[in-house]
Amino acid sequence: QVQLVESGGGLVQAGGSLRLSCAASGRTFSIYRMGWFRQAPGKEREFVARISWSGGSILYADSVKGRFTISRDNAKNTVFLQMNSLKPEDTAVYYCAARGPTSYEYDFWGQGTQVTVSS
Repeated sequence: QVQLVESGGGLVQAGGSLRLSCAASGRTFSIYRMGWFRQAPGKEREFVARISWSGGSILYADSVKGRFTISRDNAKNTVFLQMNSLKPEDTAVYYCAARGPTSYEYDFWGQGTQVTVSS
């Protein structure tokens, strides 16, 4: 099992920045890839960004490309999401997720952290 705990959410004005963190514990050696997802009220959960545990492969959703940066610190078993130039439409609960090398879906999820961007 892998446990994920997100932190860093909050309230920020449009144009501001936030940095989310996701600390992994447990069987972290089994992690192949980690991702960030978000879910706004009344909407389905959507992909935001993902990074391979080795750090060699990164992918962003078009809606955040150029504004968000995903990174990881393997020594601390932590993945970060730096969010700049935030927009009101970025308001959502942000979730961290992890998957193993043989999984096609993300197996482990954090509890989520609220990000609210005011206009």
